Formats: sequence, structure tokens, C-alpha cells
Amino acid sequence: MAVPDFARILRASQIRYGGFRARGVPAILLGVGAVVLTAGTVNALALAAPSLAEALREATKLVDAMRADRPRLNA
Repeated sequence: MAVPDFARILRASQIRYGGFRARGVPAILLGVGAVVLTAGTVNALALAAPSLAEALREATKLVDAMRADRPRLNA
């Protein structure tokens, strides 16, 4: 098996987002980090899936209770 041309891979690796630019090894590290972060987020969501519906329901009730445009009872 032939050895890949690492210099060519490093030259071709670049990330541009707005004013941010990364080339070479930093771009590769950012890409790998993004993949690892995404995998961790998906794994955490998969573990929390059974209780996620209840948490969203409670968050909705909390937002409804804190809304200022709802009429309040006079005590």
C-alpha cells in the first residue's frame, strides 16, 4: 500500500467561516473536534431520551408560568 502524500493533504485542509480561517493541522484538529463533539452530543441525547419528553413538558409549564401577559388572580 502506498503512503499518502501528507503535504498535499495539509495544503488542501482549510476552514473558512466569516472572518475566521484555519489551514493545515489546526483545520484538521477543528474538524475532528467537531465530529467528536457531535458524537458526544448524540450519545448524551440518546441516553436522556426517556426523560426528555417530561423535561420539555416541565420547561413549557415554567415558561407559561413566567409570562407577563397572562392575567393574574387578585388575592
